[in-house]
Amino acid sequence: MIRITGGKFKKKRIQSISQFVRPTSSLKREAVFSIVQSYCIKNNYDLFENKIILDLFAGIGTIGLEGISRGFANVIFYENNRKVLKILEKNCETLCSKNQYKIIEENIILSNFTIDFKNISLIYIDPPYEKYNLNRLLLILSKKIAEKSIIITETSINDVYVVPEKLKLFNKKRYGRTNINFLTLF
Repeated sequence: MIRITGGKFKKKRIQSISQFVRPTSSLKREAVFSIVQSYCIKNNYDLFENKIILDLFAGIGTIGLEGISRGFANVIFYENNRKVLKILEKNCETLCSKNQYKIIEENIILSNFTIDFKNISLIYIDPPYEKYNLNRLLLILSKKIAEKSIIITETSINDVYVVPEKLKLFNKKRYGRTNINFLTLF
């Protein structure tokens, strides 16, 4: 079982599935939210108030549910594996009220995102390692996100992508075979 690391649901357990997913570790989740919160404080940006976290390649929902626990008003999950979706739905029902989350069953790599990005302040992208090229996805998101929104990618150290012109890298961390990049509009 996986536990939420911070906020009102700290230490609450969420279900996992042994195949198809690689949940973000508690160490990485703590670091990610610490870096983002510090960045937002320095830049006078309210990350949480009436804001939405967008969890792409959501898996069992670890990042989005961590975000809800830490103060995001809502979460939108994108996941397309039917077996994983069942676990994600159970985890959402355990920690969220029905109006706090939305699950979209769609292939992210082919998506054009018909959702409203106005209140999305954080986008977390955690694809299966070394399987997808994120160039198209990042380009689409760079044209849709609101000012000051943050995009975080969690990828293998072997995954390479181009940061679109509209985005800038403001932080980068490496954890073993994982790179975590923090991007925003400039």
